[in-house]
Amino acid sequence: MNFPIRIILSLAAIFSALTPAIASEKKPNVLFIVCDDLNTHVSTSGYPHIHTPAFDELAAAGMTFRRAYCQYPVCGPSRASFLHGLYPQSSGVLDNKSDIRSVRPGTVSMPQRFKESGYWTGAVGKVFHNEKVDPGDVAWDEMLRFENDEMPLVTPIREKFEAEHGSIKAGKSRRKWREFYPSIATQTRGQQPGFGPSGLNDEQHKDGKNARQIGDWLASKPNGDKPFFMACGIQKPHVPFLAPDKYFAVYPKGKLQFTPASVELWKTVPKIAQTKRYEGFGFEFGVEDDELRREYMQAYHACISFIDAQIGVVLAALKQSSQWDNTIVVLTSDHGYMLGEKFMWGKVMLFETCDRVPLVIRVPRSIKNAATTPGSSSDGLVELVDLFPTLAELCGVTPPSELQGRSMTTMLRDPTFRGKDVAYTVVTRGKVLGKAVRTQRHRYTLWPSGEELYDLTADPQEQTNLAHSSEHARILAEMQTKLKNAEAKAVTKRRVGLNE
Repeated sequence: MNFPIRIILSLAAIFSALTPAIASEKKPNVLFIVCDDLNTHVSTSGYPHIHTPAFDELAAAGMTFRRAYCQYPVCGPSRASFLHGLYPQSSGVLDNKSDIRSVRPGTVSMPQRFKESGYWTGAVGKVFHNEKVDPGDVAWDEMLRFENDEMPLVTPIREKFEAEHGSIKAGKSRRKWREFYPSIATQTRGQQPGFGPSGLNDEQHKDGKNARQIGDWLASKPNGDKPFFMACGIQKPHVPFLAPDKYFAVYPKGKLQFTPASVELWKTVPKIAQTKRYEGFGFEFGVEDDELRREYMQAYHACISFIDAQIGVVLAALKQSSQWDNTIVVLTSDHGYMLGEKFMWGKVMLFETCDRVPLVIRVPRSIKNAATTPGSSSDGLVELVDLFPTLAELCGVTPPSELQGRSMTTMLRDPTFRGKDVAYTVVTRGKVLGKAVRTQRHRYTLWPSGEELYDLTADPQEQTNLAHSSEHARILAEMQTKLKNAEAKAVTKRRVGLNE
């Protein structure tokens, strides 16, 4: 078919006029950094006893959310929640063993949706809980996981073992080595938990490798002309609390500051609210072991300084790549962690220290009407489940219709915006569920065998349970209603074609 020359010229003129507009609408990149078991012992969360310059650097360029909360204080359920934009009761993932592909088939994850929308997607380290539940090629163009190099203290012991029993990589020798390994030193105890200087340098730790792999991608540009969605899973400070020796030197044990644990609270809260994880850390309930607590705190803080340095490596690489001005950066953790407060250790609890997480988001000026004001902060309530809809909106990606979180773009534009009415967090105890809501001032927790209520303005450490106080009956009733409303929104049944 022949077109008149004037029509051809007109079409060419229209296309030429549209080209700059199309080019100017290039989608922003996303750098998503998620730490593992990191509580709010970072400077951006107001913790005065540790310096985290990389967190500070990102906060100086973006917005710090001071009241951000996970939806489940355990790795697997939390990650399934925020990576799919669903509350745990809807995702169906309420433990570290469940795979959302089995309990909620067809659910689309955040990286999958970005990949489907034309993004190059890459992940290093622990983003999804483990490789068994990671969606692989469906979500990622490239996905890598590294391991620490062997610690120098282990090498001669391993060589002697192999001389007597054979290679530790096969057969009975492998099993014997796995049984023997935790007895070598505190550093080799793993989940029981291990701690101490590793004798390795930054680059020999998996998190050092993760950070440098992100740097390699930023330099080599495997995304080509596509925008990228890169996820950097930082494994520390998850147990074992291992870090290069130099980071331990920053925190002399004698100078660590903390309040001796009290067990008075346990006289007023349901027994089901407690955990016995302190036993795994080597403590006897109610007996303060000052030296051991300092050992763990020093190691945990050393891990935080170590990962902060690795995050600094990633941010430096992003700036050197010339992509800084077109990249959204998110820095957060999957949940908090208790270090002896209330004589409790670890996670799996519905207290502020377990449920609150650090969150810093930097949106560049290239994203009009949503760019973050450098150095801004918000005290509004947000939830990790809000990250998926937020990033989708900022990047012009169509989100799955089932998302339960709420975009934070209004808060990114206006730090004074109030945020959500409540943050909702749950945790299981066997086959039953504990549920909590956090408002600006109060936290209310409902267990099958009792309730908890705390005034976080008057009692930020949650030492006094007000659930049975007649003076707080009205507030208790209000919080009970808020919890019912929050749960109603958090529980949905999957409908056929929901993601179509």
